[in-house]
Amino acid sequence: MELLAPAGTLEKLRWAARYGADAVYFGTHFGSLRSYAGNFSLEDAEQGLRELHALGKQGYVTLNIYPYSDEFDRLQKLAGQLDDVGVDALIVADLGVFMALRKLDLRARLHISTQAHTTSWQAVLAYAELGAERVNLARELTLQQVQEIQQALAGRVETEVFIHGAVCFSHSGRCAISDYLTGHGGNRGECKQPCRWKYKLVEEKRPGQYMDYFEDERGSYFFNPRELALFEFVPALQEAGVASVKLEGRMKSIHYIAQVVSFYRQVLDGRRVNWDEGLALLNRLPNRGYSTGFMKGEITPGDYAFDAPSSSGESIFVGNVLEEKSEGCAVLEVRNRITGGDQLELLTPDGKVGTYTMPVWMKTRDGDSREVVNNSQFVLLEQDLPPFALLRRIAAF
Repeated sequence: MELLAPAGTLEKLRWAARYGADAVYFGTHFGSLRSYAGNFSLEDAEQGLRELHALGKQGYVTLNIYPYSDEFDRLQKLAGQLDDVGVDALIVADLGVFMALRKLDLRARLHISTQAHTTSWQAVLAYAELGAERVNLARELTLQQVQEIQQALAGRVETEVFIHGAVCFSHSGRCAISDYLTGHGGNRGECKQPCRWKYKLVEEKRPGQYMDYFEDERGSYFFNPRELALFEFVPALQEAGVASVKLEGRMKSIHYIAQVVSFYRQVLDGRRVNWDEGLALLNRLPNRGYSTGFMKGEITPGDYAFDAPSSSGESIFVGNVLEEKSEGCAVLEVRNRITGGDQLELLTPDGKVGTYTMPVWMKTRDGDSREVVNNSQFVLLEQDLPPFALLRRIAAF
């Protein structure tokens, strides 16, 4: 089963590939549902695809907006350009876009986006008859429903399931709150995430009197679901025949990419992790609390309760090792403040977690030694740490 990871930039694509993704999906500056991610120029896409293919991995591009009529020519031209530089698949949601791309006789496969909200095997087979090679199943399905769909498909078309990341207060991402409150359309890739804002109650006959609805000390989040974490369901999805499991997060950091991709790589490779063990690792990252969503068969009020991550294990990303070397030493790019003698947690691309103690005096690439180094500085490490190794400071154990 394929592990499909997000990449908002070329840098993030490289981290996803190094930490165990089988395939990476990303968007360009037009046509994607993440307008505020870094996104890829056509040159970036060509470079990223070249690097992925050299590693035996694949790259998919999202063209999953719901376009207006006058945007179809631009989408078709972009699809042709991406096909020319070797994209493995294009992810689309709009049926008109799908049919327009079918007429181009592209080498790239066509995948159906989560935005299509596919909830039945009948719909999956309809897309397959039209020429789709993969369909993303809606997040609103239970495990039993996914199993029933897989049984009915009998391997005739690939399916894909989101297993981790932020969840919209919507049906499969099709939401209009941002349109109404900000004028920026979520289905156009411009969502301002008003579902993450804090809200207060106003009773109709008491205008101007704002009342708190207490969920925690920071306020109320009526539309703010916890993030999805389906690691316990991965073996069952694999057994059912799901072709690919997908991680959300094109706008997340390389720290997020490294931790989440590494964690799910281990799960796909056979590591059995219970809920508490999984949270202990995933709470290294800032999050809104985790839920198994609809997969378990029902949604409970707790699935929409905003949570802070556990304070035990929360981490701060402080630096990463570059591919280049200097004076025979590994080069650490500092992403936060590091003090000499700091004991840091080390995450490496093979998924192993260890510790690393910084030297009391750190030699920088500028040729001096310092007791404190800050963001954007480069430290030479005599210990031969692997490229893409990540260092972080654990707030509490």
